[in-house]
Amino acid sequence: MRKERLSELIFARENPSSFVNAARTAVAATVSYAIARLFHLPEACWAAISALIVTQPTLGTSLRISAQRFAGTAAGTVMGAVTVTCCGTGLFAFGVAVLVIGILSAVFRIERPAYRYAGVTLAIVMLVPRAGGVWRIAMHRFFEVSLGIAVGLALSAIWPERETPDP
Repeated sequence: MRKERLSELIFARENPSSFVNAARTAVAATVSYAIARLFHLPEACWAAISALIVTQPTLGTSLRISAQRFAGTAAGTVMGAVTVTCCGTGLFAFGVAVLVIGILSAVFRIERPAYRYAGVTLAIVMLVPRAGGVWRIAMHRFFEVSLGIAVGLALSAIWPERETPDP
């Protein structure tokens, strides 16, 4: 009995959409990473990570939230670069920058996915030690994360999950 159940899970007979989702997500992450490497982006892993996060079952699910994630990515890169330029990379500066992004999100009624992406991108720009100018680093993070979002969105459009009828 257990062997049959394991076989069903492995071959996704009970839930074929899970297999499709896994395959589509794997393709999105791999393609994002490959494109980022093709363009010699210094931390291509952020493209793959972003694709893993944003790939959704359908385009409708992905589209609105992806626009918010692009906006959050842009806000986080700019806030991170401005904060590092003006205040450095200290713990206090980071905390204040996250707070400011949160306040601005509330004032401008920006949705939580954008705020989360802004905070994540801010942390990547400010807290991951690397050599080089902060604006260049911020630009690279924006391109890497945006690439992952775009590929995840494209895969949701090109290869949507099909709803399976209930048995």
